[in-house]
Amino acid sequence: MTEPGSRERYYLTRLSNSIEPIIRIGKSGLTENILTAIDELLTSKELIKIKFIDFKDEKLQVAQEIALKTNSFFVRVIGNVAIFYRMSPVPENRKIDLKNR
Repeated sequence: MTEPGSRERYYLTRLSNSIEPIIRIGKSGLTENILTAIDELLTSKELIKIKFIDFKDEKLQVAQEIALKTNSFFVRVIGNVAIFYRMSPVPENRKIDLKNR
């Protein structure tokens, strides 16, 4: 799948309004355990929010690193919350359809 365009990003941002941040990046930073949790959540939910408690000045760099390491799309950052999307590898588990929205 190619990276979502501006319309898809807007759509994903609207969908994310109803969800709360699941992961919080604190003093420990981006650990392997956090990356594993993010990867599992993206597989099950497709769209997640991550709140930056610490590393607020580096949130864009950390968000891009998360996207790279989890093979997900960094949708955008709003305040100290980053939004990520990754299509489920199992077609039956896909909840978000970017092509036919």
